[in-house]
Amino acid sequence: MGRLIPRVVVAAPASGAGKTTVAVGLMAALRRAGHTVAGFKVGPDYIDPGFHAVATGRPGRNLDPMLSGEERVAPLFQHGAAGADLAVVEGVMGLYDGALGTEGFSSTAHVAKLLRAPVVLVVDASAAGRSVGAVVQGFVAYDPEVRIVGVILNKVGSERHETEVRAGVAPTGVPVLGVLRRDARLTVPSRHLGLVPAPEQQAQAEQAVAAAAELVHQGVDLQSVVTAAHAAPHHNATPWNPTAAVLPKPVWGAPPPDLGGQPAPKRFGEDHLSIQGGRTPQTGLGRGGRPVVAVAGGPVFSFRYTETTELLEAAGAEVITFDPLTDQLPEATAGLYLGGGFPELHAEALSANTKLRDQVAAEISVGLPVIAECAGLLYLCRELDGHPMTGVLPATARMTSRLTLGYRTAVAATTTAFYDEGRRVRGHEFHRTTITPSTKELTPAWYLPAGAEGMTLPHVHASYLHVHWTATPDVPVRFVAAARSR
Repeated sequence: MGRLIPRVVVAAPASGAGKTTVAVGLMAALRRAGHTVAGFKVGPDYIDPGFHAVATGRPGRNLDPMLSGEERVAPLFQHGAAGADLAVVEGVMGLYDGALGTEGFSSTAHVAKLLRAPVVLVVDASAAGRSVGAVVQGFVAYDPEVRIVGVILNKVGSERHETEVRAGVAPTGVPVLGVLRRDARLTVPSRHLGLVPAPEQQAQAEQAVAAAAELVHQGVDLQSVVTAAHAAPHHNATPWNPTAAVLPKPVWGAPPPDLGGQPAPKRFGEDHLSIQGGRTPQTGLGRGGRPVVAVAGGPVFSFRYTETTELLEAAGAEVITFDPLTDQLPEATAGLYLGGGFPELHAEALSANTKLRDQVAAEISVGLPVIAECAGLLYLCRELDGHPMTGVLPATARMTSRLTLGYRTAVAATTTAFYDEGRRVRGHEFHRTTITPSTKELTPAWYLPAGAEGMTLPHVHASYLHVHWTATPDVPVRFVAAARSR
């Protein structure tokens, strides 16, 4: 059983109300007040947790019943809140908005109920007065199992406006915990997928977080928020443990295929990859005989779940993060993980690091196991918006105006070192790029309801799909096993 963790969920009636401002401001203001704060984000979003990390000084984490399974939400919360004395959970979209076609599955309300956590509702009052009270009353009545313990009024224009809105909320019996005015300092850079991730604009992110903390400190009754968080009841959840998660379980299926003893069936790219000639693989082990798994980071590859590296380490890897803009592969790299990010905005700079591009292509040609998600898929293509990439995959990538976004149920199209054919997973897509294969003789990574997606080699799995490995812990185990066998 996990310990009692004071906690509060920050939600809103709809997107754009100011959840991130309030959540980040609360995290930073409470940290300034001497609390050790754990920050969480409901749903698959990578960007907000980056700002949570700036605000709390701890890794940002996601709570997503769709990707991890609802049975893991409370254990992952307990794990992520270890060492903290208070947790702030930022919601997603409107309080009751969940996966399409469900009754609010993976919504903020769903997660709040799984955590038995009180909810603070952030309401954009910029275009209303007393009507805000009707909004609050409606949200309170919609689901009695969701405990809305307070309201924070955001974007209030004047004292007179505040008085009018407070008068509207008073009959609901829900206390107003704070009132926030507009503040231009809270503006952070935005782009085609939303806010710019904090690692890309660290100085601006820190300034925005500091401004949010000051705004919340001045406008919110922090002690009332802390009191509400301490009123959260105990819930029976054993903390998730990455070491326990990677212990062998028979239901995980077959071990990774032995690709060294028998020649692999010819697949797309086999002739292409052989252009490196007699290249000898970069073999070796890291400290303590652990295989080195290189994880792309820096401003380009800023999207990955915190548990990804924890699971790799638990499976026996030495994880070393490197920046593909400036670095080469770490010494003795035996596996490569390329996560998500915005390579389309750094294509020229990525392309300029020719030593790394050549090194990645050469290592893959002699069996380097690679998992690439979204940005990683683009980096493995021949080019991105006309800029040469690694050329591992026979495809070109380009930016488009069309946003692809949403949860996906995917089925592995073929057996690789990481997945068996027919394996079913849940993932998430979030991109505005597209790839165009230069050949029809390829093996996709997944079959989605809309068709085939991604590309594979026996030791490379590349696709747009982001998968939360807490639901598939055998994948990092197989990844590290493949790295160790090089």
